[in-house]
Amino acid sequence: MEFKVGVGKSDFRDIRESGNYYVDKTEILYELVHDTDNAVSLFTRPRRFGKTLMMSMMENFFNIRKDSHTLFDGLDISGHQDFCKTWMNQYPVLFVSLRN
Repeated sequence: MEFKVGVGKSDFRDIRESGNYYVDKTEILYELVHDTDNAVSLFTRPRRFGKTLMMSMMENFFNIRKDSHTLFDGLDISGHQDFCKTWMNQYPVLFVSLRN
């Protein structure tokens, strides 16, 4: 199996549409909403551990201004159909990255 690695890419849509290798972490969306009662979640990881990519994934999932259904096809989150109908592309999202 041949795959492309998108070195330095942190945009979820770009990675999925260009067919780059992606480690599926979409189950965290379900866990954050369904399995926790958090008002706020803080993601602390060392640099270069995918924080911006994960936030981009979340932004693409929740953002009401996007149609992300095809981006998430075949990923873990697509197994939670009722959850996706309720939450996917249903909310206004403000995405700010301090990456650069």
